Amino acid sequence: MEQAALFSHMGLNKVVNVASVPQRSPFRYPGGKTWLVPRIRQWLAGRSGRPSEFIEPFAGGGIVSLTVAAEKLAKHVTMVELDSQVAAVWQAIIEHGEGAWLAEKIVCFKLTHDTLKEALSKKASSVRESAFQTILKNRTYRGGILAPGSAPLKHGENGKGISSRWYPETLKKRILGIDAMRERITFIKDDGVEVIRRNAHKRHAAFFIDPPYTAGGKRAGSRLYAHFEVNHEELFRVISEAAGDFLMTYDDAGDVRELAEKYNFDTELVSMKNTHHAEMTELLIGRDLSWVRAKVEG
Repeated sequence: MEQAALFSHMGLNKVVNVASVPQRSPFRYPGGKTWLVPRIRQWLAGRSGRPSEFIEPFAGGGIVSLTVAAEKLAKHVTMVELDSQVAAVWQAIIEHGEGAWLAEKIVCFKLTHDTLKEALSKKASSVRESAFQTILKNRTYRGGILAPGSAPLKHGENGKGISSRWYPETLKKRILGIDAMRERITFIKDDGVEVIRRNAHKRHAAFFIDPPYTAGGKRAGSRLYAHFEVNHEELFRVISEAAGDFLMTYDDAGDVRELAEKYNFDTELVSMKNTHHAEMTELLIGRDLSWVRAKVEG
């Protein structure tokens, strides 16, 4: 299963197996947050009431937003993404109702090196065509990377090359699943910080913020994303003025911790292990993360 992971909070013996987290996104996305889903559930369940709106300003592959929508953890979900390629997929499925067309296009496509090259060489004539090209590229390029300079897989898993991550029937099921709940989701192609600013007055909104990692000297974002420049100082300032609750996730960097301290935010370092048992850590940031330190159920 893609992005299968074992997540554990440092200092807790309980390990949450998130291999059981439903995979709802059609994307194979760098920096995906499948491993964080149990914590998102814990965060939202611990609130006094269900959020009227769940806003994800840097949605990317959308696993968190899709989970919140599917499990009705908020009354409505707003996904925001600036990248034109990624946005085309969400526009096609959520905004234009083209999920059925996209799903059928995927299952009918006969993937070879020649058909891949031909499909990606054409100029998309519509949002749905652009969405198909994005999914095709995301599923056949190394690491799912869409940024300039990326290239198709050579060997892939078990020597399957470009077919390693191309699962037409699975993609169809996920896309139709999103289509079935699209009335609970709004998609906006826009700058994430500006969307936070416009919605900062909403007391009953909850913001989940997972920006491209370019703070603290980290350059991974510039390699993975077409739109990677984020003014992190401004992001912290804007979210500090929001009336609603929020949760941010970042690489654990000195500059990030300094910003969190400047705005009197709570921080907690969490760890996760991927299926190769490589341990990685991320920094959660919020106003009050006492719920993180509570025992995780599941």
